[in-house]
Amino acid sequence: MNSEILATCCALGYLEGDTYHKEADCLESVKDLIRYLRHEDDTRDVRQQLGTDQIVQNDLLPIITQYRQDKSLFDACIRLMVNLTQPAMLCFGKVPDDPVFRQHFLKVTSHLEAYKEAFASESVFGILSETLYNLLQLDWEQRQEEDNLLIERILLLVRNVLHVPANPCEEKKVDDDASVHDRVLWAIHMSGFDDLVKFLASAQSEQQWSLHVLEIISLMFRDQTPEGLVSAGHTRSAEEKQRDANELELLRQKEHAEIRSRAFKRGTRHSRFGGSFVVKGLKAIGDQDVIYHRHVHNFKNYSHDIGKSVRRVPKRNRRAQETQDQRRSALNVRLFLREFCVDFLENCYNRLMYLVKESLIREQTQQHDETYYLWALSFFMAFNRGNGFRADLVSETMSIRAFHYIERNITNYYEMLLTDRKEATSWSRRMHLALKAYQELLFTVNEMDRSQDEGIRQSSNVIKSNIFYLMEYREIFLTLLRKFDETKQPQSYLKDLVETTHLFLRMLERFCKGRRNLMVVKRKKSRGKKPQSAVDRSPEALAETWKVVEEELKTSGFQLSGALMESIVPFDATSETPLEDQRTEAMVRVQDALLARLGPEALGLLRAAREVWPEGDVFGSADVEPEEELELLKQILNANLPRSTPPEAAVEEEDSPAELEEEELESVQVSETEFNFLDFIKRFANPGVVRPYLLLLKTYSKNTPHTNHCIVRMLHRLAVDLKMDALLYQLSVFHLFNKILSDPSSAAYKELVTFAKYVLNRFFSLAAKNDKAYVELLFWKNVGAVREMTEGYSKDGDGKKPSWTEEEEEELRKLYEEHRDSEDPDIVETLLPLLSNSSRTRRHVVLQLVHMGLVQSTKELKKPKKGTGIVLWTEEQVQELQMLFEEFRDSDDVLGNILKKITAKRSRARVVDKLLSLGLVSERRELYKKRRRTAKGKSSGRTEEEFLAELTRGHPDEPASRDDDEDEGEEESEESDEEDDEEEQDKEKSPKGGISSQRLNVTVERRADVSNMVSALREEGLSGPLMWLQNSLNRTANDREEDGCSQPVPFVPLTEANEDAMENKSFQRLLRKLGMRPPANEQERFWRIPAKISVSQLRSAAAALSPREDEPEDRGTATETQEEEEEEDSQEKRAQALRALLLTRKRKQLSSDDAGKRGKLSCYRVCGKISPQCNPCERNSTKRSRSRVLDDEEGTVLLLPLQ
Repeated sequence: MNSEILATCCALGYLEGDTYHKEADCLESVKDLIRYLRHEDDTRDVRQQLGTDQIVQNDLLPIITQYRQDKSLFDACIRLMVNLTQPAMLCFGKVPDDPVFRQHFLKVTSHLEAYKEAFASESVFGILSETLYNLLQLDWEQRQEEDNLLIERILLLVRNVLHVPANPCEEKKVDDDASVHDRVLWAIHMSGFDDLVKFLASAQSEQQWSLHVLEIISLMFRDQTPEGLVSAGHTRSAEEKQRDANELELLRQKEHAEIRSRAFKRGTRHSRFGGSFVVKGLKAIGDQDVIYHRHVHNFKNYSHDIGKSVRRVPKRNRRAQETQDQRRSALNVRLFLREFCVDFLENCYNRLMYLVKESLIREQTQQHDETYYLWALSFFMAFNRGNGFRADLVSETMSIRAFHYIERNITNYYEMLLTDRKEATSWSRRMHLALKAYQELLFTVNEMDRSQDEGIRQSSNVIKSNIFYLMEYREIFLTLLRKFDETKQPQSYLKDLVETTHLFLRMLERFCKGRRNLMVVKRKKSRGKKPQSAVDRSPEALAETWKVVEEELKTSGFQLSGALMESIVPFDATSETPLEDQRTEAMVRVQDALLARLGPEALGLLRAAREVWPEGDVFGSADVEPEEELELLKQILNANLPRSTPPEAAVEEEDSPAELEEEELESVQVSETEFNFLDFIKRFANPGVVRPYLLLLKTYSKNTPHTNHCIVRMLHRLAVDLKMDALLYQLSVFHLFNKILSDPSSAAYKELVTFAKYVLNRFFSLAAKNDKAYVELLFWKNVGAVREMTEGYSKDGDGKKPSWTEEEEEELRKLYEEHRDSEDPDIVETLLPLLSNSSRTRRHVVLQLVHMGLVQSTKELKKPKKGTGIVLWTEEQVQELQMLFEEFRDSDDVLGNILKKITAKRSRARVVDKLLSLGLVSERRELYKKRRRTAKGKSSGRTEEEFLAELTRGHPDEPASRDDDEDEGEEESEESDEEDDEEEQDKEKSPKGGISSQRLNVTVERRADVSNMVSALREEGLSGPLMWLQNSLNRTANDREEDGCSQPVPFVPLTEANEDAMENKSFQRLLRKLGMRPPANEQERFWRIPAKISVSQLRSAAAALSPREDEPEDRGTATETQEEEEEEDSQEKRAQALRALLLTRKRKQLSSDDAGKRGKLSCYRVCGKISPQCNPCERNSTKRSRSRVLDDEEGTVLLLPLQ
């Protein structure tokens, strides 16, 4: 025991009789205890010691009762009690598995039970009610933050006290006796706290406490049932009396049957020798018959398992445990709770449920708070249904939104039940709670159907039309029955599921009878695509097709509906196929639409593709005339476009259920169809659905009559209505039927007895015709097995695969022997066109090859998947990759060019990883596609906006054209450009034209500019730093030549002169001119030599730093430098003017002039043919007609748009 905690408790005060005397430092002691609790260990030692000392019973409760005027002390005591009454599950996180921690958990729980008993006092709740009432009387302007905190703490304290679980073993209370929980509820009622709870639930200004209020209400009614509260205080009805009489008669019949059976077992006279008997036909361990050494009257209970040890069931296979049984509270408690329910429904239910639902939707609640909402929905709607049903009292939760919300929660709980196996029990309880809420919604809709109000019945029909129309609501019970797992879900869940399914089917059947044609949403599954018939591509057929399409388009006036244009999507944004490759597919789709004689669809797809791919005018120019569109469609129709072969399904020996389910999900199509009730019932004819019903039927003696009726009604639908009684021909089912028929009280189960006799009679009638029927009893049967068992077994191979003649088998054998050694990766595709019988499919050929023994398994003939599947790199492939990298390392798209040229096709990620592992690149950024800028005066097929935007950004090759701020902005823009290129690298082609040649001659072009800059720097006195820079370049070139690998090398200035030079703007321009890289981000400090610069380029750059011998040492260099700076200013002004011009053009969005329209030709007119790979071949020529050429002093060509 901690002496400090003991001393602190003693410093609180002492209790003398009924009077408590507090010490002077009582408030500080309470705060110290709060601080101790904040630092307790995992065993909750502080909490256990305070519980052992009974600090709540002897100190805290007397303090708040007698010293409530001391606000600071009262607040501190409430804080401490909120902490002490915290549920043990929150303290430990879960029920501990370790025995030591389990003991600590039980001790904390026992202390909580003692706290709850201490709170069962009217005086304590009277103080809490009075304090809460005074706080609620304050307006929101007068209420301080401390007041709101105290309100919340009082609500949390009451919540914690009500949350303490009952301990029936310790209390030893029977029904109608007052338990500790009942005494707490009675104290709440006598103090008026329940009225404050109802006020908080209904007041508009107190809506922030809605979840606290709902949680308290749910804990108040924890042990109650709606039916028990409805009947509280009422005399029993005649129906209840008759039900009790039937139960009593059933027990009396069982007792008489047991007495008669015992009388038969006794012999006529006593015999010391029981006798030994030989059981004919029942073999023992050997070949002899069993010898029975007991009395002959006991032979009926003989079993081979007598004397054997009971086999232990693994923990994972044990049935789920039921929750605690509900008990009946004292009558006065039930009466006050009944009145609470009536007032709550009339004044609070709709508003409170609306606030809680909004908080749940907006995710303003804590985890699992939706369970209180589900409980309140099911409890109060059930109470309303039993206490004189009124639809207006529960209108907030009686909507399609409520059905959807609960259905979504059921689905979520089931998914978590499968994934979070450690908390499977908790998820199962939540799922059961959601199912109960769904069941109550159906009960309420069914009650609305029987209402006298026409408006309520019409609302019920609207709700039923929606839940029966949508597929999710119809099939939820079918799914839950199939997914039932007795190891995770208790039998009470199965009982509610069976009863809810019975109610739903009864409502659906009644709804269908009053309507002839009921349309519902249906999910259509297609396992595979049928092979498309070959299209006639002869010139005559194409001419006929074009004639029809042309006439249709001219009739419509080339006008397309808005719905058609919205439904057409020319590309798939989620596809992994690059956007340029999808352009080819889009043109193929246009051709397919034309071949199908769908003119408007083809024209709409052409226009949509033109908006996505405007470059190159492949799909026509933006201002194309309808006649030109018609001509373009005709050329597309007659063009020979490359088509990709659709992948076929690989042949498997057996398809696993997971693969089949995945395939079904991929091919789901939703459509509207006419509903047939019998067809819907046929979906229940499945062993996975029948098995849960029979599992619940095993406890027929403990089930209610309504539960047994629901089971028999479903089995009757399958066996009688669908004539599938063979589904029940199973040995365990017959054993259960035998148990029912031999039950002494079988007269009380007339439905079960009648149904069992019907099924047995049908089986013995079938057994007389089918001698294999007794063997079939050992297996569960699906619909196909039922049909074979009742209608006769089909011959082997009937209806499964077409027969092969001897000539066809010999032909297949010869073709296989000829091509088995070929290098074709898919031999089946090679054999299919060579077979004389063209109707053979790939599956037929594969199965026949296996049947003939030419291959061992169908897995050997699987069609290669679309992926490459290549993982390892051979030595030749590595050499090829190195050669390709050296070839394209100076190009703008290194990685794209390598992927196009490499022989063994691999993914982009694998190639990048290999380049990094080989040391060819040091970081992934070096493989990003670069946006190179062409020399001035060359349009290279760019638009005017692109050229102007590029010109305003400047050019990296311009000498002395930017200051430091502009340099930083340029680097940031280049970085963002490279990142954008990496994201869109599959959607852009690498530029073609003169860029590569520019890169080859870049050193020669720059030598003159570099020499001028070097001379200017020498005039400034930077000869030393230039020499240091030249030595660094030469040393790096030598290192790279020796090591054979490249790494970025930083320039680290060690002298003050070199450091000053690195901060000089002119020196930085020289570094940029030489291709050096500035610091990329704030984490880098020095300039670097990029890894991509080759040894020859480094030495060329170093040589450019040497002074030229033929250059005169005079002031001419300085003059040239001044001229260059003046040129910089003029170019900067020109760039600003071009920026303003570009903004003006974007704002006005002027259309092109007539000259531009006449000059711009579509690609198919220039090329004379249609090809999906058609590039904008004449873009330069079309731009010349829309531009004006301006020359400056250096001969630089600028393109300005005509206004």
